[in-house]
Amino acid sequence: MMSARLIPHADSHCAAAFSLLAHARAERPGVLCLQFTLSGELSALRIAPAGAPARTDELWRHTCFEAFVRRAGEPGYLEFNFSPSGAWQSYRFSDYRQGALPAELPASPHLTIGMRERAGAAQRDEALVLEALVALPAPYGDAPRGVQLALSAVVEDEEGSLSYWALRHAAGRADFHHPDAFALMLQWS
Repeated sequence: MMSARLIPHADSHCAAAFSLLAHARAERPGVLCLQFTLSGELSALRIAPAGAPARTDELWRHTCFEAFVRRAGEPGYLEFNFSPSGAWQSYRFSDYRQGALPAELPASPHLTIGMRERAGAAQRDEALVLEALVALPAPYGDAPRGVQLALSAVVEDEEGSLSYWALRHAAGRADFHHPDAFALMLQWS
């Protein structure tokens, strides 16, 4: 399993202090297990209540977790969005921000969402944990060398301001699609 801390983009505004950890592993060839842990005073955030899993557009307008997947050296990639509500979406791009279409997946992602409170903390410290089990479509699922990942999140505070978190940010405004964001290489076992 690969673990990394997501960092906020320099232009992000969030009054409260949070930490965001991302974990990724190859469950088996073609299947990713992604886990995001958002810790801090969650009452200062807008987090969608749990609902029925559904494919939904524009999840990035509110708190959501994202993963971008590409084959090494190729311009096309997949985008996955996961909401704490259980809603999800996936897109296929032919190149950098080009040719966006809903991605056809072998199966809907399986999401597990939970909350926990840290015992004995001096101040309220909670964590939202979202785990997504994702079966990748061809040719991503059968990439012989594994896949490159860009992991990110959008966090909405109680006033509606958004902050943008990623493993790596390219220069300029927040852009999770940028080729520089693909900071992890995940090998199939």
